[in-house]
Amino acid sequence: MTDKLDDKTRTELEAAVYRRLVEHLRERTDVQNIDMMNLAGFCRNCLSNWMKDAADAKSVPMSKDESRAIVYGMPYDEWRKKHQKEASNDQKTAFEKSSAKH
Repeated sequence: MTDKLDDKTRTELEAAVYRRLVEHLRERTDVQNIDMMNLAGFCRNCLSNWMKDAADAKSVPMSKDESRAIVYGMPYDEWRKKHQKEASNDQKTAFEKSSAKH
């Protein structure tokens, strides 16, 4: 099926999926980044880093803080104060085990 999509349509669909994912993550503030890393191997910070990498590749000026604000929907420090919880010992242990795979 994807071989039938022209590049413009494929890019538009991918962009729509990305926007939906980011909106979903903004709404699911109960899901902590460490849990995402432990289960999926990426988190909101990874998405923001990938956004920054894409901007850099296109020579689009973008700071790390700007890319994080795009993903988080607010400044990162504000999101952390409102939504980030201290990681449990179990979460930290799982992260140490899973981070070796990434």
